[in-house]
Amino acid sequence: MTTDAPQPLLSVRDLHVAFRSRRSTVRAVRGVNLDLAPGRTLALVGESGSGKSTTGLAVLGLLPPGAQVTGGHVTLAGRDLTALRERAWRTVRGREIGFVPQDPMVSLNPVRRVGHQVAEVLLIHGLAEDRKAAHARAVDLLADAGLPEPAEVARTLPHELSGGMCQRVLIAIALAGRPKLLIADEPTSALDVTVQRRILDHLETVTEQHGTALLLITHDLSVAADRADEIAVMSRGEIVERGPGHRVLTAPAHPYTRELVAAVPDMTAAPAAPAPAGPPLLEVRGLRRSFDGGRTAAVDGVGFTLAAGGSLGIVGESGSGKSTTAQLVLRLDRPDAGTITFDGHDLGSLGPAALRRLRRDIQPVFQDPYGSLDPRFTVAQSIAEPLRAYRTTGRRGRQRRVAELLDLVRLPATAAGRRPAELSGGQRQRVSIARALALTPRLLVLDEPVSALDVSVQASVLDLLAELRAGFGLSYLFISHDLAVVRQVCDRVAVMRRGRIVETGPVARVFDHPGHPYTQELLSAIPGRRARTPQPG
Repeated sequence: MTTDAPQPLLSVRDLHVAFRSRRSTVRAVRGVNLDLAPGRTLALVGESGSGKSTTGLAVLGLLPPGAQVTGGHVTLAGRDLTALRERAWRTVRGREIGFVPQDPMVSLNPVRRVGHQVAEVLLIHGLAEDRKAAHARAVDLLADAGLPEPAEVARTLPHELSGGMCQRVLIAIALAGRPKLLIADEPTSALDVTVQRRILDHLETVTEQHGTALLLITHDLSVAADRADEIAVMSRGEIVERGPGHRVLTAPAHPYTRELVAAVPDMTAAPAAPAPAGPPLLEVRGLRRSFDGGRTAAVDGVGFTLAAGGSLGIVGESGSGKSTTAQLVLRLDRPDAGTITFDGHDLGSLGPAALRRLRRDIQPVFQDPYGSLDPRFTVAQSIAEPLRAYRTTGRRGRQRRVAELLDLVRLPATAAGRRPAELSGGQRQRVSIARALALTPRLLVLDEPVSALDVSVQASVLDLLAELRAGFGLSYLFISHDLAVVRQVCDRVAVMRRGRIVETGPVARVFDHPGHPYTQELLSAIPGRRARTPQPG
């Protein structure tokens, strides 16, 4: 007796998409074939530029200007979507296909209250009798998305919510029309592991309870393997491998897939080798910083020591206080109480001139290199900026130093004349690291330096940081929500929750034998753990 396979809801056949300009034509998608049945999850995996998001936008009929489908067909429940005109698309988007974009702060209207934005979908598609009924249903949808106090959330503006809460609002909007197909494009890439897990749990529940088909677009192979029934790996516009999530992660067949798997930080790998014990370089004691007139303590009694040549990771969810701690160490903000001592100097007691001199030894690397680099500056100008500010050398000396730094971070000399918009994300982050190293500092404060990068680019930047630390005896204060990255880079870790450090110690001890329940919760939420465990049968 045989069981017929479920008929696909979504069928993509020999899809080709090209971006055309006056000068060139770029084939972004080349002959893609996909099938997705109701109640199933298909993960489309690949790095930036692989064509995965373009494929999702082609299914939605939302390709940007200059891009067009040049071949193939996309059908939904037997209906050819590639033949639809824009008027017909309006009845499909939101009603038959829901879409969860990557960046909620860009996708949500900043001047409209959240409840109005959810209710709008219901009103457009005639799914509510009037505005009052639409608002009541919007509150129910926010509750279904797992938002606490949904009636209160409905009255807020997007900037008043956390990133995870905004992402849940987008999910509520996408599911308002009860679509047959949900396309989620990097829905958790910038979120903490526990928030990520809750959102992915919700999407999984939706597919199981309502039979919704989910097309999950992600660069995170661990998330894909953990959540998808099937994975399709894309490279240069083509699908190079497909199969069950567990098999693709544990036994990849294509060389490109093997490269992706090898680049994923692994919590089972040996942690970073501890640096030789040196004298204390940075000592933080009783640090406190509050907001809202003292009612909200972002940092509450934080203390730690970082030895010269050491690397301390600070981990925790958004709102735990880790980035505020980094800003206080950099003296970009002032604490309400506590002391920060660097190389024996109390930063709080230094005057402006002395603090400026000491800042040569403490340099930052921020999360978003595109935002932290001046878009008007060339790479050479950005790297030379601290050299000019401190007047360390003349023009020719600055040029020689820029060339040295470009070589140090493994960027070609030709990159000196480019601007940030002409570089990839990984290249921009290397420029940020080169700029931070320009004054030969002793301490780098790295705030989520690789969270926005693809896994292979992330791996190359982490390897570079390890080489720089070993070669120059640098010390790192490494802020991250990615515990596997911290395991690879740091020899010690401090776990923060609600402004306090709840656990600290060597990385191997804290991660392999966590003592605090919150640390255990963070570790259990890491995607891929379930997928990496061999399944019975």
